Amino acid sequence: MNRFSLAVSRGIARVTEAALGPYQTAVIRIGFSATWLLFLLRELPHRSELYGPDGPWSWGLAEQLIRANEAFTVLMWSDGRIWFEIVYALAILSSALLLLGWRTRTMSVVFMVGVLSLQNRSVFVGDGGDNVLHLMSVYLVFTRCAQVWSLDARRAARARAARERGERVTDRTGPALWCVSGFVLIAVTLAGRMEGDWLIPALLWTVWAAQALWWLAGRRATSGEPRILLDVVAGIVHNGALLVIMAEACLIYATAGWYKIQGSRWQDGTAVYYPLHLEYFSPWPALADLLSASGTLVMLVTYGTVLVQVAFPFTLFNRRVKNVLLALMITEHAVIAVVLGLPFFSLAMIAADAVFLPTSFLRRLGGWASRARDRLLRRGGRTPVPEQHAPESPETTHVGFGT
Repeated sequence: MNRFSLAVSRGIARVTEAALGPYQTAVIRIGFSATWLLFLLRELPHRSELYGPDGPWSWGLAEQLIRANEAFTVLMWSDGRIWFEIVYALAILSSALLLLGWRTRTMSVVFMVGVLSLQNRSVFVGDGGDNVLHLMSVYLVFTRCAQVWSLDARRAARARAARERGERVTDRTGPALWCVSGFVLIAVTLAGRMEGDWLIPALLWTVWAAQALWWLAGRRATSGEPRILLDVVAGIVHNGALLVIMAEACLIYATAGWYKIQGSRWQDGTAVYYPLHLEYFSPWPALADLLSASGTLVMLVTYGTVLVQVAFPFTLFNRRVKNVLLALMITEHAVIAVVLGLPFFSLAMIAADAVFLPTSFLRRLGGWASRARDRLLRRGGRTPVPEQHAPESPETTHVGFGT
C-alpha cells in the first residue's frame, strides 16, 4: 500500500509540478502554424473562390448550413468583401506570429478563430489534414507551447536577466492586446454575434479572464502564492491538452488502420496501386508508374501501411519500437506529399506525429538549427542569440516522451 501511495504521489507531482513536453508542444505549434500559413499563401489567388463571396458555396448556403450545425465562423458576421479580406489577412498574420512564438497565448486564440472561421465557412473544401488542423487549433489554446523556440521564451529570458540586475521590467504590449481583445469580445457579444454554439465563445471569454487573473496575480498580489497556484493550474491544463493531442493522434491511426482492414483492396494487397493512377493524385505520373510497376512493392507498402497504423498505439510503452514506427509513418507522409501531391495533409499529420518525438532528438535538432542560425548571423555581421532551453527537470524531459 505504501508503494502504491508513493507511486500515486509521484504521478501527481509529475503532472502538477511542470508543463510536460515543452519541445514537443513547440514543434506542434510550429508545424501546424506553418502548415496553415503555407496553405493560405498558396491559395491567396484563389481565396475568394474557396472561402469568399465568389465561391460556389455562396454566403446564403453557408448561412443555412451554419444555422443548422451552429458552427463558429466570424465570416458570417458580414457578407462584404472587405470583411472577408480582413479575416483572411488576420489568419495569415496570426499564423506567422504563432510560428515565431510572439505573444503566443493571444496568437493561439486568433489562430484558432482564423482556422475555424475559414474552414466552417466552406466545409466541403477540406480534406483529412484540414480536420486534424481544425481540432489541433483548439487544443493549442490550452497548451503552453512557447516555453522553447519562441520569441516569448527569448523575451522571458531577457526579463529574468534584467530582474537579476535589479532593473524594473514593464510589459505594455500584453495589457494592450488584452484591452483590444476585451473590447472586441464585448462589442461582438453585445451585437449578438456570439449566438449559436456556446463552446467557442465560452473559450474566448475564459482565456481573456484567465489572462486578467494572471496579470493581477503577478502585479497586485502581496505574496507569490496566487501566481504559483495559477501556474500549477496552467500546467495541469497544458498536460491535459497534451494528453488529448496524443490520444487524438493514436485514435486517427487506429481508426484508419482498422477501417483499412475491412476493405477488400487492402486485404488483397492492391489498395496502394489505385490512387497512384488517379489523375487528381498524380502530379508526377512517371514516378507513380515507377512505384506501381512492382506488384511485390505495392503489396508490401499496402500491408505495411495497415500494420504500422494498427500497431502504433500499442507501441507507446516501448520507446524503441515506437520510434521505429514513428519514423516509418513520417516517411510515409513525406512520400504521400510528393507522390500523391498532398503536401498540406502530410504536413498536418507529421506535425501531429511530432508529439511522440524523443526529447533528446528534438534538443539535437534545435542545436543544429541554432548553429546554422549563428553561422548565418556571423556572415551577416550580427551577434548570435543564445538558444533558450526549457528548465532541466525530470518532468520536462521524460514521462512518456522519450529520452
